[in-house]
Amino acid sequence: MNVLMLIIPLAVGLASAMLINYLADVLPATRALTKPVCSQCKSEYSLTDYLFVKKCKQCAHNRGMRPWMTVLILLTLNIYTWWMPPARYEYWFGALLLCYMGVVFVIDLEHRLILHPTSIIGCLLAFGAGWYANGILPTVLGGAFGFALMFVFYYLGVLFSRMRAKRMAVSGQAQDDEEALGAGDVILSGILGLALGSQLVFRGIFLGIVLAGLFGLVFIIVMLITQRYKKEVFMVFMPYGPFLVVGALAWIYFLPTTA
Repeated sequence: MNVLMLIIPLAVGLASAMLINYLADVLPATRALTKPVCSQCKSEYSLTDYLFVKKCKQCAHNRGMRPWMTVLILLTLNIYTWWMPPARYEYWFGALLLCYMGVVFVIDLEHRLILHPTSIIGCLLAFGAGWYANGILPTVLGGAFGFALMFVFYYLGVLFSRMRAKRMAVSGQAQDDEEALGAGDVILSGILGLALGSQLVFRGIFLGIVLAGLFGLVFIIVMLITQRYKKEVFMVFMPYGPFLVVGALAWIYFLPTTA
């Protein structure tokens, strides 16, 4: 394959990264496609300043490493999938899924939100991609199983939160509205199930749950080693969306998918 053809995945990867960064900056704040603003002083960025990730001219706030990391990761993944497209998808379907999952990953990681507009778009995209790759019946079954499986975990999380609230009320501690899992995680699992199909949905969601559990375990161990552990560490709820996304991406792009 001609090296010049790398222009295509480079261009797609860069465009995807810019779109992910833009949506992750505006959707959690406005739920609309508005002009990006500084997260500190709310001043609007000029197009040039925003595209080149410059500091805010009003308050000199630095936008951090996330924009650059998004570009690096999307470029790498697009080049990889250009040379080695996933078995079930053409490159272009894979690129669309990567972009969508990137939006979900960043927003949930930073804001612990899975937004309804992204879920609607994701459902349509995953259904189309799953139908193309797996057929309509495996797609529907995958989506239904993914939704049902995570709904069970969601309901168990609700019961856990209620018991926790009762214990906090008895001990006189201030209560909060934390949930072990959110309804958005249930919807996301259904969307990922559509993309994975009935053959891979259990593997993808199971891998996501395992990764989340391993991360939580490592987090607690690090807190113990650094002597920053407190009882409240066990009450910290982390976003599950990024782990579910990574689990699905692993089976779509990297792991063998033979039955």
